[in-house]
Amino acid sequence: MNKYAWEQNCLAGQVAVVTGAAQGIGRAIAEQFAYTGVSLMLVDLSGPKLEELRGDLTSRFEIRCSVFAGDLSDESTVREMGQRTREELGPVDILVNCAGGGVILPFLEHTAETLKQTIDRNLWTVIWCTKEFIQDMRDRNYGRVINLGADSVRNGLADHAGYNAAKGGVHGLTTGLAREFAKSGVTVNTVAPCAVATPQLVHFSETQPELAKKFIDAIPMGRAGELTEIASAVTYLAMPDASFITGQVLSVNGGSTML
Repeated sequence: MNKYAWEQNCLAGQVAVVTGAAQGIGRAIAEQFAYTGVSLMLVDLSGPKLEELRGDLTSRFEIRCSVFAGDLSDESTVREMGQRTREELGPVDILVNCAGGGVILPFLEHTAETLKQTIDRNLWTVIWCTKEFIQDMRDRNYGRVINLGADSVRNGLADHAGYNAAKGGVHGLTTGLAREFAKSGVTVNTVAPCAVATPQLVHFSETQPELAKKFIDAIPMGRAGELTEIASAVTYLAMPDASFITGQVLSVNGGSTML
């Protein structure tokens, strides 16, 4: 059985934008999408990492793949990315808003700058990217918008208040847009992971082991989620078969919140 658990080429012919694609969850999503035959626009801040990923995916899966490096919290940058995507790949069927990365601190240790960084990276990126593509999806009567949220919005994880302010906005945006575009063939959903086995979690484990332990202890399964487990939830929501699922926050969390 292949490690992606999806039929190869099942999304062939569709175009997807994946933000935050250079590493971690975003990279895992890009790999699963490439396996399913999607044409990809990979977006992140790091141009060299994107080029490396493009070379890997095009050699392994022979897909069309473009890259764009830029700060997606800036509206004009997102407009440029949207124009490039349409020119190089065509209309967008799937948007995955995975760009993020919060500053995890006790709330009273946050500054105006760290809070702004957290909201810019996790909320404004989603707002501008969705605004850029969702009208096209509505006009074509088809689209999938899939956001990466956070299970910490539900479970009140230690030192996550600032981060939750941004990710909670993503969850709220999801339900509002889902209702607004429900009759337009466009679904809007959020996948909300708990702690995931990313390089960032490894760093936390080494530099703040007690805090990292709190993250894991909140999960009944007693482990972090795997990158492919999060990516698989995103891939399912991108499928045509997921057409009756919208406005949902799908927790992929080892049971850290239930219902």
